[in-house]
Amino acid sequence: MGYVVKEIFFTLQGEGFHTGTPAVFCRFAGCNLWTGHEVHRSIAVCQFCDTDFVGTDGPGGGHFAGARDLAGAVAAAWPEAAVGGRRFVVCTGGEPLLQLDGAAVDALHDAGFRIAIETNGTQEPPPGIDWVCMSPKAGAEVRLRRGDELKLVYPQPGLDPATVEGMGLAFDHWFLQPMDGPDRAANTAAAVAYCLANPRWRLSLQTHKYLGIP
Repeated sequence: MGYVVKEIFFTLQGEGFHTGTPAVFCRFAGCNLWTGHEVHRSIAVCQFCDTDFVGTDGPGGGHFAGARDLAGAVAAAWPEAAVGGRRFVVCTGGEPLLQLDGAAVDALHDAGFRIAIETNGTQEPPPGIDWVCMSPKAGAEVRLRRGDELKLVYPQPGLDPATVEGMGLAFDHWFLQPMDGPDRAANTAAAVAYCLANPRWRLSLQTHKYLGIP
């Protein structure tokens, strides 16, 4: 199987449970909730996405013929000077589970990586992924029922935290992440207030945006 990747780069994880952790990000091209083209945003299932996942023109992006080729590109992005601890890759998108398969998981493990995914929950993951983070979207069927981390963009019209809690999902960590955009300050205040009133939820901030890193 070939893989189409927007970009591969080394940075710090900016949000959620692993905030501050050095990681290679492997951003797969394509998504099943939006084409990524602005002309289609108004008819997309997810209309607030702020990520460019179209094409292969990002740093390290390209078409990879097989799992070993993909794993090699991810490994090449990890600096030789970064020593100590296990190497960590975050597979994201778009929607990574449209492409990430068992062969890629095995190849990344063989390259020494612990594997995390960031998924919208509409696809079942292959076995062997070390950390599963799901960010459900209003209007999209949730097929993924369990994982490590649930991260809900908030406030999200049509999908509130109470509704998500009532879905019977089995996740170990529950995060609210303020929706970015012109109302970010108000959304952050609302998320803080919700977490204070509902301690099951923790606040996740997109710290990479505050720091000005990828």
